[in-house]
Amino acid sequence: MASEKKIEQAVQSLSGVRIVLVAPKYAENIGSVARIAHNMGIGRLVVVAQDAPSPEDMARTATHHAKSVLANMQIVATLAEAVADCSWVVGATARQGRGRFYLENPRRMVAGILPKLAKNKVALVFGPEDRGLTNEDLSYCNSGVTIPTADFSSINLAQAVGLICYELFSGLMKESADTPLTPSLASSQVLQNLRGEVKATLGVIGYLQETDVEYWMHQFTHFANRIGLLAREVKVIKGICRQVQWLADGRPGK
Repeated sequence: MASEKKIEQAVQSLSGVRIVLVAPKYAENIGSVARIAHNMGIGRLVVVAQDAPSPEDMARTATHHAKSVLANMQIVATLAEAVADCSWVVGATARQGRGRFYLENPRRMVAGILPKLAKNKVALVFGPEDRGLTNEDLSYCNSGVTIPTADFSSINLAQAVGLICYELFSGLMKESADTPLTPSLASSQVLQNLRGEVKATLGVIGYLQETDVEYWMHQFTHFANRIGLLAREVKVIKGICRQVQWLADGRPGK
């Protein structure tokens, strides 16, 4: 049986983790997710929605202990806002196809997250029950995770959250003290600002044609998210972009 100290350490490591639900259709599912989050040591839940879900319906499926998660739940209008201060964002999806991530299974995904928890805020993002995350949603994600099933069908929202949170909690319970730590990475908001800077720079030098702007920017976003840039590395890239823009405008470089 796990020691209380190990459990306490695991919960502390999860203090920077949040679950983000994008446009959930049923308030009862939010309550179920809150219950699972609490059981697995995660206290922060963010819902992307235009209207506040019914408190009564959410409470119906959350246990008494999980009501604290609902009480502290945030409701925001956009996914960008939900993950703005996070340095690593994982999108859970069953859909594969061109332009999407290579999807890891939960255990491999957790192995990549564990070193980041000490110095980075992490978001686990789940899409609507009927359609999942869109490509636009995934543009805010650094990686993708999928849950393998025997008949290749998706599972319900609460089950998906439960399986992934269990793997994360379980991974922390097994984590050794000498696990190497990942330094602080650039936040989602910083990366989105960088995307705008790169797009403006490529436009100024005539690299992008109107027909391929979105394709190239999608590739850049995918690349920047996947490798996990440090804040100082983003600063260097933005400095190069500004220098290129100055030269393209016929002004001397700074």
